[in-house]
Amino acid sequence: MDPFTMIGTAADPRNILACNLASYGRYRDGALPHLREIGVRYVEIPVPPPDQVEAVRARLDRYGLGCLSMQLPCDVSSDEALARTCERLPIFREFGARIAFVSVKHGQASLAESYERLRRLGDAAARHGVIIAIETHPPFAHNADAALTTLRAVDHPHLRLNYDTANVYYYNENFDGLADLERILQDIVSVHLKDTNGGYRTWYFPALGEGVVDFPAIFRLLNARGFFGPFTLEIEGIEGENLSEAETWQRVAHSVNYLRTRGLIL
Repeated sequence: MDPFTMIGTAADPRNILACNLASYGRYRDGALPHLREIGVRYVEIPVPPPDQVEAVRARLDRYGLGCLSMQLPCDVSSDEALARTCERLPIFREFGARIAFVSVKHGQASLAESYERLRRLGDAAARHGVIIAIETHPPFAHNADAALTTLRAVDHPHLRLNYDTANVYYYNENFDGLADLERILQDIVSVHLKDTNGGYRTWYFPALGEGVVDFPAIFRLLNARGFFGPFTLEIEGIEGENLSEAETWQRVAHSVNYLRTRGLIL
């Protein structure tokens, strides 16, 4: 018998669940058929190079999986690096994805220089119908203060936020995640669902429901705002663990089942 019991109201059918394939660690080769088996219809993957687009798309089609968001390498340390970032934007159309998840790297560039290049990235994204979603990483978006500073400085409608439910604890001490989330609700275009023990700079990201993150409250806040996804499962594991393939797959299935039994997804 499953350890979870159904609580709360029925899931909003508009809530869309995806899975970042990094959740499978070194066992990603079997991720797609497993996701289909457990009823997940969307994945988040790195943007493939142009010569691999057809092969990647064919593999997703084989298992009936789609992409709503894709991981875009993002470097704003120089104009040349920015150009390389922008080169991948046309590929989003090939997958029907409209959200570019980015962890911004800025090297030795100042924040002012970085903001200006992010604004240009927003211009490029707009030309391809893509919205840039900045990850919950320092120095640009590790909490609401940083995120709002970035958004105001860049001031571009195609630059918004990805909210990571665990990173806010990893990068901030003595933190109230829900209060912080309420300040940036209107700017979130994607979410990474990740649990944590709440420790500052502590690599402890278990299956959903095994940490301190209040997922039902997060869904309530975002749904009330009119956001229904993509909610992307991202399990980064626990430092020092050595899971088998079966254990890794079970952790993903356990996390999906947690969301279902809490009435958060169908």
